[in-house]
Amino acid sequence: MLPLAVAATAATALLAGCSAGAGTEAGGSSEPVTFICSPQEDWCQLIAAEFTAASGIPANYVRLSGGEAVARLSATGETPEFDAWFGGGAEGHLAADESGLLETYTSPNAEQIPDEYKDADGTWTGVYVGALSFCSNTDVLEEIGAEAPTSWEDLLDPRFKGNIAMAHPGTSGTAYQALWTEVELNDGDQDAAIDFFGKLHSNILQYSKSGSAPGQMAGRGEVATGVIFAQDCQKFVNEGFTNLETTFPSEGTGYEVGAVSLIKNAKNPEGAKAFIDWTLTAEAQDLAATVGSYSVPTNPDATITEDMVDFDTLKLVHADIDAAGKARNELTGRFDAEVAPAPKE
Repeated sequence: MLPLAVAATAATALLAGCSAGAGTEAGGSSEPVTFICSPQEDWCQLIAAEFTAASGIPANYVRLSGGEAVARLSATGETPEFDAWFGGGAEGHLAADESGLLETYTSPNAEQIPDEYKDADGTWTGVYVGALSFCSNTDVLEEIGAEAPTSWEDLLDPRFKGNIAMAHPGTSGTAYQALWTEVELNDGDQDAAIDFFGKLHSNILQYSKSGSAPGQMAGRGEVATGVIFAQDCQKFVNEGFTNLETTFPSEGTGYEVGAVSLIKNAKNPEGAKAFIDWTLTAEAQDLAATVGSYSVPTNPDATITEDMVDFDTLKLVHADIDAAGKARNELTGRFDAEVAPAPKE
């Protein structure tokens, strides 16, 4: 089903450095909420600050990509550092749940969210939707004598050798979505997906930890094309990289449902639930566009802007989020072993 709501420095932050406020308003808890935040840094900062302003509950966060979040939660096990996880593809949240790291919570505000954007059992609830794209530097394309790619197969063109960047699926939800998209395009054949990325490897200049970093590399002219979500490419265009062009694969592209979830054994579960409730409101979801994050909100009452992708114009692959979540550990392990190891830094 198509996304219903559609009409039309990324460094890890230290907990102490990302406090959104120390005071509380009347009725607010004095105990802070600490959450993983997987979108861009500026969006994370705004979410923390605005949640505190709305609730009186202090908020701390650490910015982690989807794969990093799963690894960090796995490392701490039954004594987690975090109360909630905001953003990152729902399949990452499901992978964490498969390891017993999440607790179900159905927010009363989840009633506003379409069924295709939430887990029936309350493991995760969607807060935004984004489509995979190719984000290309038109100047570099001219230098190498290539057109902007419009299919996955185009990425294998020898002219793109050393001129493509993407994140690593072991650390990034964006890259895992690309890997899973190839699985879906090959009727569930994981071997075929790994084989495709094995062929693509010689054209990859660098695997980043962050899903949006390849778009910045393309903007700076370090590569011709980055495989990123379309909303990130648009953000970079609006920030001054006007030579970037967004295209989509004709075979079909994947899309993520960015989710929010409750961490099992959270130190402040009630504060975490209040945070989750708030993220599902139209007011909270409207914040993304104010910092140039043009993912599509899941709350039908939230605002759709002209910079957001019109999903009705795209050919989308079927998104089996449950299957993607269950396959994540095995698939990323195979990518590590058969294509390229995850970056350390």
